[in-house]
Amino acid sequence: MARKYVLDRTADFAKPNVARMYDFYLGGHDNYPVDREACGELLLRAPAQALALAQQRFHRRAVQHLVAHHGIRQILDIGCGFPTGADAHHIAQGIARDVRVVYVDKDPMVVNHGRALLEGDGRTAVVQADLRDTDGLFGEPRLSDLIDLDRPVAVLLVSVLHCVPDDADPVGCVRRILDRLPSGSCLALSHLASEDVEAAQAVSRFMRDATEWGRVRPPHEVACFFDGLEILPPGLGDVALWHATGAGRGAARRGWFEHGGVARLP
Repeated sequence: MARKYVLDRTADFAKPNVARMYDFYLGGHDNYPVDREACGELLLRAPAQALALAQQRFHRRAVQHLVAHHGIRQILDIGCGFPTGADAHHIAQGIARDVRVVYVDKDPMVVNHGRALLEGDGRTAVVQADLRDTDGLFGEPRLSDLIDLDRPVAVLLVSVLHCVPDDADPVGCVRRILDRLPSGSCLALSHLASEDVEAAQAVSRFMRDATEWGRVRPPHEVACFFDGLEILPPGLGDVALWHATGAGRGAARRGWFEHGGVARLP
């Protein structure tokens, strides 16, 4: 499908952008020299491309598992980033055609591209909203048109919460989103983590200087996002290993990993 979108004139192409950096690591084309330069600098500090690929594979496995084994028919993919060609609705609707998917991102360029490529079948929508603004998110007409909040919803927060600073209360942000959902809803979440405190601090400093960022958090802090939820097997850990087999288990990443898992609301 040919892209039909209007260039976002408010975008700052002089500074790196997290969504465009992920796009570069995942082999996309929605990135610019400033993003590629930042990606190169980040690779000197952490195996960022391997981590991006690991979280992408976890995202796909989580969607497949939730739809095929837990009966999920509604998905909110928050912090979705640029389309990759094998997105949540492709996977979910390939299993059950009645699955409804709403993609959410605060980046207007991401939303613009997403709407050009992903909408049009009546079961998929792209919403511009900030996960920190719960009322704004759930007040979006495109979301309320597709998502029935009286029925279980899967929320995907894959590799996004390390972009949220501490003063924005990321744990509270997640809790406020889950509080809008009924019992039986699910959360799939991963967060950048490292066993090396100094390396984690160095990456956090670099990313805060380069673009909007929070920090790399240790696994015990990531676990707080799952408080009060029923964690599904195989539990929390490196998501590269979550229901992965063979080559999908990924290679060693020098003490870096995406920590998380999948849980159900009681």
